[in-house]
Amino acid sequence: MTATATFDAERLQELRATFGGSILEPGAAGYDEARQVHNGLIDRRPALIARCRTTSDIRDAIAFARASGLDVCVRGGGHNVAGRAVMDGAVMVDLAEMKGIHVDPETRTVRAQGGVLWRELNRECAAHGLATTGGAISTTGIAGLTLGGGLGWLMAKHALAADNVLSVELVTADGSILNVTEQSDAELFWGLRGGGGNFGVAASFEYRAHPLPLVTGGLIAHPFEAAPAMLRFYRDAIADASDDLSVFAVIGHAPDGSGLKIAAMAVFHTGTEEQAERDLAPFRGWGDPLVVEVHRMPYPVMNTLLDAGYPRRSLNYWLSNFTTGLSDGLIDAAVERFASTPSPMNAILFEHFHGAVCRIPAAAAAVPHREEGWNLVLPSVWLEPADTEANVTWTKETQAALAEHLTERRWLNYLGDDQGADAVRGAYGPNYDRLVALKRRADPDNVFRHNHNIEP
Repeated sequence: MTATATFDAERLQELRATFGGSILEPGAAGYDEARQVHNGLIDRRPALIARCRTTSDIRDAIAFARASGLDVCVRGGGHNVAGRAVMDGAVMVDLAEMKGIHVDPETRTVRAQGGVLWRELNRECAAHGLATTGGAISTTGIAGLTLGGGLGWLMAKHALAADNVLSVELVTADGSILNVTEQSDAELFWGLRGGGGNFGVAASFEYRAHPLPLVTGGLIAHPFEAAPAMLRFYRDAIADASDDLSVFAVIGHAPDGSGLKIAAMAVFHTGTEEQAERDLAPFRGWGDPLVVEVHRMPYPVMNTLLDAGYPRRSLNYWLSNFTTGLSDGLIDAAVERFASTPSPMNAILFEHFHGAVCRIPAAAAAVPHREEGWNLVLPSVWLEPADTEANVTWTKETQAALAEHLTERRWLNYLGDDQGADAVRGAYGPNYDRLVALKRRADPDNVFRHNHNIEP
């Protein structure tokens, strides 16, 4: 079925008659803008875009697609690198205009609809001195990130976004609208916290929020030549970090666009100013840094510091695996590979897992990755289509060159569009078979399959 599919006129008219949002067919004003997602490599044309405003809109769009014999794809924030929010010939259930947010400072909870971005949620929570774990890039949508587990700056202190979910309003393939909680359906609630978009469309989420008036954070950058020594220092210095301290290490490029290769540590601290100064002193004092930009700031500001490196409609190809550690061999191999990277926007990122995220049992939620250590990410980003082959090739060859230091464990939200069943199994690990059983119950026809799919 192509984007030029024809619909039963009466059925489409019935959908339009009560739909609270807008229905966009190919050629309509706004259609081309609505079908674009963050990753500029993705260029697909849905047969119909249903820009929902309400939960009933979601239900009716799914019913229309099924009655019309069309596939369903679901867009929240549209940031995911795989781009499966938009598919050729499908009905795209688009939540981008569902922006409702309500913070309850008394219960320290926040409910937000599926089209909300983290920068929007962070702003509303911060107005009450609260925060919950969200992504490290503020333009990411809350829905996809949370359903995929939801790592971010606060995971050492308050675990993952999925671990802070209290309820999900879910629209299922059969049109049911459920308020899924631990009490209402423990197994479905378990699966929604890391199982991706496999079980329905999340119209809204309720999160636990935490007091967080100010944080300390920023970037400490060193010359590229210092990368091997800096990474060894980083590995040892972060070994006994408190829950308040998170440090990610990166081999990357200067943020000024000069293309200068650097080695850097992105630091984040949730404690008092005095605690932060004490815990960050070793990182500030090591070596001869090019830049030390570490300041006291509101959490929503911290959440924007990496945004410039991931502009909308840039071309993206990402790979990631958890590592067996941060050995000298991995450090040296990563530095050697980065010397030949073709784009001045590429990086090799080491995300450190420790603290609260690692004290939750692997079977407590669908997302299983609870071991202390590092997730290695190859977030390749470039701007010119002519550079696509060189960057994709470099990324694949870099993963292969580092393979002896990597495990089969994967982070779901970093899987690309060409990642198959083995990668999906790596993302779910010991929870995979349990998720298959839940999929058979919740979506036996695999209506929600345009994702990193759990086949029933």
